[in-house]
Amino acid sequence: MRIVLADDAALLREGLAGLLIAAGYEVVAQVADADALREEVERLAAAGALPDVVVTDVRMPPTGTDDGLRAAIDLRTAHPGLPVIVLSAYVAGPYLRELLDGPDAAAGGVGYLLKERVGRVSDFMRSLEVVAAGGVVVDPEVLARLMHADNAAPSADGGSALPRIDRYEHGGGRGAAAGTPGSGKQHTALARLTPREQEVLALMAEGLSNPQVAERLVLSDGAVAKHVANIFAKLDLPPDQGNRRVRAVLTWLRARA
Repeated sequence: MRIVLADDAALLREGLAGLLIAAGYEVVAQVADADALREEVERLAAAGALPDVVVTDVRMPPTGTDDGLRAAIDLRTAHPGLPVIVLSAYVAGPYLRELLDGPDAAAGGVGYLLKERVGRVSDFMRSLEVVAAGGVVVDPEVLARLMHADNAAPSADGGSALPRIDRYEHGGGRGAAAGTPGSGKQHTALARLTPREQEVLALMAEGLSNPQVAERLVLSDGAVAKHVANIFAKLDLPPDQGNRRVRAVLTWLRARA
């Protein structure tokens, strides 16, 4: 697997490159800003050697805000289906939503991970493989925060016990932005799911396969397969629809991000 890395923190970038190389991957380029990321990927594409995955930090020069995210979206526009993993130091719902609403999202190949996930090497490598294969992976901590925010009951004074994740990352960015709720159609479809099916779908959003979901929930493979089939049916994803797993995960995430 050929990978391009983008992060202005040289220590993190070099450390991640070392981990990837030790695991047998090929790091074909390392860059420290968003403009260099665009240029390097375009150079590789012109040579007929588009990378298999781009891994980029959200916040990079030149503005130090969301330049890495913007570059990732631009590259997906120029090269539909190009797998990208965006790394973030903070849980930020709007960043996730922009990535999920980006071009060709239904084709998959998208990951949004917290930087601390890189330190959990086996988890990060698994996520890398899932995204490279066209899957969608969102950091478990991000998913947990989204679920808590979505399920938070109003408090006695009318406030929410847990706020929705509706801020851009601390330290800059495009300014405050309210969380964009999912469409009514998405919420209606998701409301058909049982609590167990919601749990299975959340694990699918982590990039887990059916056997991995079965292991996590202590269920049989057959039981998980039945839950997944029910999820597809309730979300109106017929067998002849391509990328049903990706589409189901995107529906769940867009309703919460």
